[in-house]
Amino acid sequence: MDRQSSLLQFPTAFPIKILGEGRDDFAQAVLDLVLRHAPDFDPATMEMRPSKNGRYLSLTCTINATSREQLDALYRALTGHPAVKVVL
Repeated sequence: MDRQSSLLQFPTAFPIKILGEGRDDFAQAVLDLVLRHAPDFDPATMEMRPSKNGRYLSLTCTINATSREQLDALYRALTGHPAVKVVL
């Protein structure tokens, strides 16, 4: 087992922060992607924080991560969305 994969033990609660454009459909688009990769995610737990001027929206989704592969696939899906600026 390499060092990177040993940093997390699965399953684990894993928060993912997503910053994107403050469009009306942004939160729903992110939710759709998260649910595709983490079907047990509870949409009611998504935290939303708009930027001061409303141009950006920060979302935090804490998923029940089951594997490194799941997290990698979710990160790829999120960063590939045109409205997503940053994923942490």
